Amino acid sequence: MRFDRCGNAGCRRIKIKIKMLFVRRFYSKSERIAHIFNSHKPGDSLSIKGWIKNVRRLKNNTFLDINDGSTSNRFQVVVPRTPENQHLGPGSVISAVGQIQVAPNGSFELHADQVEMLAEGHLQEGYPFSPKQKHPPEYVREYLHLRSRVDYIAAQMRVRHKAQKAIHDYMDELDFVQINTPLLTTNDCEGAGEVFRTQPDSEALLKQMVRPNVPMEQSYFDSKVFLSVSGQLHLEAMTYGLGNTYTLSPAFRAENSKSPLHLSEFYMFEAELAQLEELDKLARFIEEMIKSVTTRLLETSSEDLNFCQKNSNSSCDLPWLQVPWTIMSYDEALQVLQENKDSLKTPISLNEGFSKDQELFLVAHCDAPVFVVDWPAQQKPFYMKVSRTNPNRVHALDLLMPAVGELCGGSLRECDPEVLKSHPQMPKDLSWYVDLRKYGGIPTGGFGMGFERYLQLITGVKNIRDVIPFPRYPHSCKM
Repeated sequence: MRFDRCGNAGCRRIKIKIKMLFVRRFYSKSERIAHIFNSHKPGDSLSIKGWIKNVRRLKNNTFLDINDGSTSNRFQVVVPRTPENQHLGPGSVISAVGQIQVAPNGSFELHADQVEMLAEGHLQEGYPFSPKQKHPPEYVREYLHLRSRVDYIAAQMRVRHKAQKAIHDYMDELDFVQINTPLLTTNDCEGAGEVFRTQPDSEALLKQMVRPNVPMEQSYFDSKVFLSVSGQLHLEAMTYGLGNTYTLSPAFRAENSKSPLHLSEFYMFEAELAQLEELDKLARFIEEMIKSVTTRLLETSSEDLNFCQKNSNSSCDLPWLQVPWTIMSYDEALQVLQENKDSLKTPISLNEGFSKDQELFLVAHCDAPVFVVDWPAQQKPFYMKVSRTNPNRVHALDLLMPAVGELCGGSLRECDPEVLKSHPQMPKDLSWYVDLRKYGGIPTGGFGMGFERYLQLITGVKNIRDVIPFPRYPHSCKM
């Protein structure tokens, strides 16, 4: 197949679509169940492959409920009840060829002329999930290698995929440059000490590489190296030469937390905006981004979202999409909490941030998501811009959302190299960070959003361990 050159952008898009259709036809011998209704009509020939989820045997026909992982819905295959088909059972993988017909309930079904067993399910030989039983998430989590076969986990993973795509599409349309920030780093961005140390496991290798005045455990890199807690500082370095940047990357926190909102390994969506001098503009960017990405998800994944919400007994309504979000200062938020302290489950601390209970109270009080801005300097990291009118405050924000509490944290970045160098919490090994401001510095600001918390927010899933394929948390790093 040949494609002539064409300078027209619309022409190029058409050619790309033609190529994609060719690729799909070439590589896909069977149809994905999720697309059958939109791409076929009654009477069409169809070939599908999938797992048998349920079998019903009547006098003349056997009815197979098939799923191929592309949708929460199952597709019915009707085959004659013959001795040759008696071996078909739940868990087995089959290939079926036949014609599409309309079932009595109005949905499509396949009347198969040919059914081939591709793999047996062996459900009676220790398979942990019963086809007709709903298992609790805690039990399903014990079998990470098999849990993609569970309908609600499969739906979560499809939503996760579409959410990542929506973020990438949105940022690309705004001309942000995606940066693959490193997972190995020499800095603890947040300065909280919640880092994992990394080094080769081979002592023989470390001995080979040892240098004078370098401890043997550091000999590979000649310094301490950690798993990244955030890509922010690396994004800033790229932003000073590229303009607006973002990343969607793994992050690691060494916390002794069994909270349903925390993981040891998770994904962070982080963005850095160049030439940004107003915190309100950062808040509005975050609001528009989350609303836009969520709206796209509702368009592309409504079926899976509704399935996840129904499974977690959550509301399918997302009222915060339709209302403006509130911005209040830390002092205003603190006053609201102090005036309602009898309604809170946790005591108010002036030296720490708000508890989840207090965050959710503020959201309910405002009847909308809340940006809490201009925080006490002692509660925030060194890189946040100090207020020039009140040195006790920094231009930082936390976004508080229903159900999950804090979803995003961000700030304007300190752009004065002298202020940075004099900060008592400024790490000694970040001279390069000061150099960014020294050599043609520009004002920047940015934020980070916990991707799994966002998935919890839109799906209603209570435990963060069920919105990531392979959760890692204290006492659990399976596979």
